[in-house]
Amino acid sequence: MSEAFYLEDFTPGREFRTEGVTITEAQILDFALAFDPQPFHLDVEAAKQSIFGGLIASGFHTMALTFRLFAQTRALAACSLGSPGADELRWLRPVRPGDTLRAVVRVVEQRPSASKADRGLVRLHWTTLNQNGEPVLTMTSMQLVRRRPAAPG
Repeated sequence: MSEAFYLEDFTPGREFRTEGVTITEAQILDFALAFDPQPFHLDVEAAKQSIFGGLIASGFHTMALTFRLFAQTRALAACSLGSPGADELRWLRPVRPGDTLRAVVRVVEQRPSASKADRGLVRLHWTTLNQNGEPVLTMTSMQLVRRRPAAPG
């Protein structure tokens, strides 16, 4: 996407679809070592003995990859003012080495700020899908975004 998006462009029902990314065993291990050192994320042999039957990505890794995929659409590049948080985060299926993830981000709500005329809030519903089209993560987030600047003149 090359156009700049602002609050007014995030109309309810609008969807942003990302490219895909294939997750590797090395990426899973690196993330787990740094941020989520549980055996089923960090140790291939221990993971085989877990309820997952093999190595899986941390849910936080999946969430971070999902955000990166959305960021790469550039939908927030011109307008993002940060996020006050996310709700209803669910990890629905394990993500394994070799899985290819993509995301669909749908606008649920958009409203101008009552106290700051230059911004507003967008509520987004995220679904991360694997290569089989199965959801592996869902969440709802809020995003503070700039309103479209007034045209000069």
